[in-house]
Amino acid sequence: MSDELKDAGLVAMISSILGGNKRADSVAPPPLADIPSMVPADAVEQKSSSDSPAAKAETAPAATKPVEPPAQIATTRDGKRLLPAEAIADLVLGELRKLENFPNSGVSVTVYGYRHWNAMLTFAPFSTSFQNATRFRQAVPDLVFKLRRFVELEI
Repeated sequence: MSDELKDAGLVAMISSILGGNKRADSVAPPPLADIPSMVPADAVEQKSSSDSPAAKAETAPAATKPVEPPAQIATTRDGKRLLPAEAIADLVLGELRKLENFPNSGVSVTVYGYRHWNAMLTFAPFSTSFQNATRFRQAVPDLVFKLRRFVELEI
């Protein structure tokens, strides 16, 4: 099979995944002549058009949308906040970042469980030393114990 056929097949496969059978060549922006002008030609046109009732309706202030109240934080009967696993993982990671020599990147926190949720730390290769990783992992159970008093995992 020639390289041109392989390339054509690859392009067809990518275009069918991304945009159906539409080709980028067939989509063209409309010509500039078809777009109506938003600016009046002169000030006389603007003054004469402002006398019409339709123009007055356009200049009236737009209806304001009602302000939505801030989302209330879901809590349990015990007063604990209900948070998704990602939010709890961010809390754990934020607390761990306060420790000395904690890596800036290459750390993943996984929150699992339900009623008695837990957290697990994983480190990317070369993100920290073995001794530091062990020290950080030993800090996680105490941190989770403290956070469980205030946060419940939302399912």
